[in-house]
Amino acid sequence: MQLKNKVTLITGAGSGIGRQTALLFAEEGATVIVNDIDPGKGNETKNRIRHKGGEAYYFQADTTQAVSVKEMVETIVHEHGGIDVLFNNAGISGVNPLHKIEEKEWDHIINVNINGVFLPSKYVLPYMMESESGSIINMSSCIAEVGLADRASYAVTKGAVLSLTKSMQVDYAPFNIRVNALLPGTILTPFVEGYLKDSSDADRAIEKIKKRQLSGELGKPEDVASAALFLASDQSKFMMGSPLYIDGGVVFGKNA
Repeated sequence: MQLKNKVTLITGAGSGIGRQTALLFAEEGATVIVNDIDPGKGNETKNRIRHKGGEAYYFQADTTQAVSVKEMVETIVHEHGGIDVLFNNAGISGVNPLHKIEEKEWDHIINVNINGVFLPSKYVLPYMMESESGSIINMSSCIAEVGLADRASYAVTKGAVLSLTKSMQVDYAPFNIRVNALLPGTILTPFVEGYLKDSSDADRAIEKIKKRQLSGELGKPEDVASAALFLASDQSKFMMGSPLYIDGGVVFGKNA
């Protein structure tokens, strides 16, 4: 029970990595606050946790809207006494080379992936500072470290999140708040499944994606959830401002 009596807020917890992390945190004794913009998906995650005997609550809040985030955080603190762990997981992808990206698409990805980390952090941090404790986990990506075709908009946001993580850590280390980042490789999430389904040759597409990893396989949401648990718990108490790679060898290896 690595998170016993801990209040944990997970954004984008309605599916994929967010949902799997919520389930794992609950198994480890946490009170899980499930945030997702889609109430159907968010409540399904909440219900799965409760069905297994865990404690979970759902909040519908748009992480790109300050008023929405502020209200959610204040309600959580009022009802549960504080927030011990914040996992800024909510995000979207973008697939296009730079010259083909529409301005609205670019702005939307920037807004969701960067402001969606900035705003929850902004409103949670004062309470963590007051209690002089806390762990913030930001979802970056191994793409922050390597180039990948057709991912310009996504890459710039994940690079920004990694830089933000390091700067936050310097500012909030005096308050005993740890800020770390997760850098996954290609994980078999609903988005990736949809991307493969829409491909003209799904089998060829998945084999191409697998070759990015030295492992030769795609990661699973459970792989990233386990890493998030490590960063949320005292097991990682000496990790501060660190990027944690869960990428099957994308960044530090190359297939012959």
